[in-house]
Amino acid sequence: MRGVAARLLGVLPVLLLGMAGGAAHGMDDGALMAAHRGGTLRLTAASSGGSVDPQIAYEQQNLQIGAPVYDGLMAFPKSGRGDAVRPVPDLADGMPEIRDGGRTYVFRLRQGIRFSDGHVLGVEDVVATMRRIFRVNSPAAGPYFSNLVGAAPCLAGQGRCDLSNGVVTDAAAGTVTFHLARPDTDFLYKLAFPQAAIVPAGTPDHDTGNVAPPGTGPYRITFYDPDRVMRLERNPYFRVWDGLAQPDGFPDRIVYSFGLDEEAEVTAVENGQYDWMLDMPPRDRLGELGDRYVPRVHLSDMLVVWYMEMNVRLAPFDVPEVRRALNDAVDRHAMVLHEGGPALAYPACDMIPRGIPSHDPECAYGRGASVAHPAPSWQGVDMARARALVAASGTAGQDVTIVTMNTSMGRVLGQAVRETLAELGYHAIVRPITPVVEFSYLQNTSNAVQIGFTGWQADYPAPGAFLHTLFACDSFHPSSDNSLNMSGFCDPAIDRLMDDAAAAQQGDPVRADAMWQQADAAIMAQAPVVPLVQTRRLDLVSARVGHVLSSAYYMVLLAQLWVH
Repeated sequence: MRGVAARLLGVLPVLLLGMAGGAAHGMDDGALMAAHRGGTLRLTAASSGGSVDPQIAYEQQNLQIGAPVYDGLMAFPKSGRGDAVRPVPDLADGMPEIRDGGRTYVFRLRQGIRFSDGHVLGVEDVVATMRRIFRVNSPAAGPYFSNLVGAAPCLAGQGRCDLSNGVVTDAAAGTVTFHLARPDTDFLYKLAFPQAAIVPAGTPDHDTGNVAPPGTGPYRITFYDPDRVMRLERNPYFRVWDGLAQPDGFPDRIVYSFGLDEEAEVTAVENGQYDWMLDMPPRDRLGELGDRYVPRVHLSDMLVVWYMEMNVRLAPFDVPEVRRALNDAVDRHAMVLHEGGPALAYPACDMIPRGIPSHDPECAYGRGASVAHPAPSWQGVDMARARALVAASGTAGQDVTIVTMNTSMGRVLGQAVRETLAELGYHAIVRPITPVVEFSYLQNTSNAVQIGFTGWQADYPAPGAFLHTLFACDSFHPSSDNSLNMSGFCDPAIDRLMDDAAAAQQGDPVRADAMWQQADAAIMAQAPVVPLVQTRRLDLVSARVGHVLSSAYYMVLLAQLWVH
């Protein structure tokens, strides 16, 4: 593993070259498009992502391919420029007017935008889409839009779901007004979530499956067989209205083929049969890529934090000193090597990932660090302090069961934590669980998990989607099988700080970022979790591909690739 990591270190500058994009050519967007527009982009993946109905599709694969097909009132930037994780106006012609203390949002719709079937976008499409989100039982309905006035009958599955009091339109003024039962400071993030993409009012109120509804983006899905292939062609009605929210695409068509395994995908992209692969290359091919294909390898941060959650309501982790001791003792550098080395992972010390503006790289644990005086980054273990903390806690000798996913990564990391706990004086065992059920198992408070390995990638890149979701008092649901606050952590003072940060993020994002950092530091001072690593994505492209731009949210921006 050390040899693979060392070879891949040479790949790191490639991401910076890819992110430079057109600027390296001295061209503006129009000149770039004129010089590189055209051709067929060929993609490959082991399998498809299921339904292409934007209100149903939830897999990252379909969110990525849907980015140049669909638009919402808001969007996360799709150009590879600017702050890629703060929502910007898309089908709305500007930021909304916010009234009533955050309970009313008034948007003005852009004029002259057409769907790929020629239908002119109107306010009636927005209200129909919001109603459809409930009628098709979208995964976004309850978590994100249950706060709309009048949403309760929709969530209950009652026949009448008109949202007439929650989403009010004025066709003459071109406005859409959302009325919320309570203020929601993440509402713009939720409207930028791809499942809030606007589709025509006549779209059926059921999952359209393999038939993609018309969208407003530069491409339309013209054919989809989930066992074989998806084809995208240009939307003949598309005109750029905002190059940040929805830029034009370079390829004339995109063909996405399914069925190869990861080994075959790597070989096919190396040989130029395909231009990009969805799946991460197998680890035994990483050295080959680092040795022979450096200019075609691109790295980008993923907004994913892997961590050990510790149940603060169960021994021995009900004692803060024990939780702090494990944070001091777990070797994050070793965890990075388990993940493929420094090119593919970073040591994690907090729960807001790098790539979100409120991330703070400082570390309160390990060698040379403390809560009062954090180090600039992870510096290595402090086993002496960890042993002293355990000795002071009086918990040495207790039994600990580590729940982890039954994957190679899960077993390796679980075993590493077991060995660390044994060094600290505990009798620890590892209990691997099938990956598809492990996350649900950890959420079920009846299972009384002492410590468990898991990861978190929020649906939208707001700091509250990490901190509030995983650590707020109202995220802990005792006697429930759906408690995302798996540590059972609750601190009302930190809740108030998070509420204040959320309230500030729309009007004063810089101040809000600082407050989120304070909240993150306050949580880590009590150590309900051990952050381990944040992972990176490696993308391999063919020799004929250029302009590789990545988004922390959409991964590689497929429509921005040009093909020679």
